[in-house]
Amino acid sequence: MIMPSGQQLLLPANPLFIWASLTAALLLNMLPLGRVPWMPDFMAVVLVFWNVHQPLRVGIGLAFMFGLGMDVHQSSLLGQHALSYTALSFFATMIHRRLLWFPVPSQALQVLPLFAVSHAVELVIRLISGGIFPGWWVLLAPLLESLLWPVASILLLAPQRRAPNPDENRPL
Repeated sequence: MIMPSGQQLLLPANPLFIWASLTAALLLNMLPLGRVPWMPDFMAVVLVFWNVHQPLRVGIGLAFMFGLGMDVHQSSLLGQHALSYTALSFFATMIHRRLLWFPVPSQALQVLPLFAVSHAVELVIRLISGGIFPGWWVLLAPLLESLLWPVASILLLAPQRRAPNPDENRPL
C-alpha cells in the first residue's frame, strides 16, 4: 500500500503494548466513577483504534471477550456490550483502510457514526430487555468518544513513532 504523503513511517506495534492499552481501557471503564449516561466508553475508543491500526491482531473475537467482561462487571444483560463491541469492531475493520488516509481530525468525524451505532445497539438491547431510558444525555457519549480519538491517536501511536532525523545507524 502506498503511504499518504507527509505521513511518518511507524515501527511495528508491540503486542504487549496493545494488550496493556486494552487492559488499561478496561480498568478505566471499571473505575467507580458513577455510571452517568454521557460517560465515554474508553474501551470502545481503544478497540476501534487498534481495529483500525492493527486489524490482524485485534479483531472481532477479542472485542466480544472484552464486551463479556464489561457485561459481567456492570451486571448488565449478558451480551449487551459484547454485541455492541462486536459490531463496533466489525465496522471499524471495514473502514480501516479508508480511514488511515485522512488526518486525525477527519478520522474523528468518521468514527463518530461508529460510536453512535455502538451506543444505539446497547440502548436498544437495554430497552428491549425492560430497562429504562437513560435520558437524552446518552447522545453526548459518542461525541465525547469522537473527541477522545485524537488523544488516543497521540498516546497509542507514540511508541511506534520513528526518530525524525535519520543517521548512519538508523537508515529509515
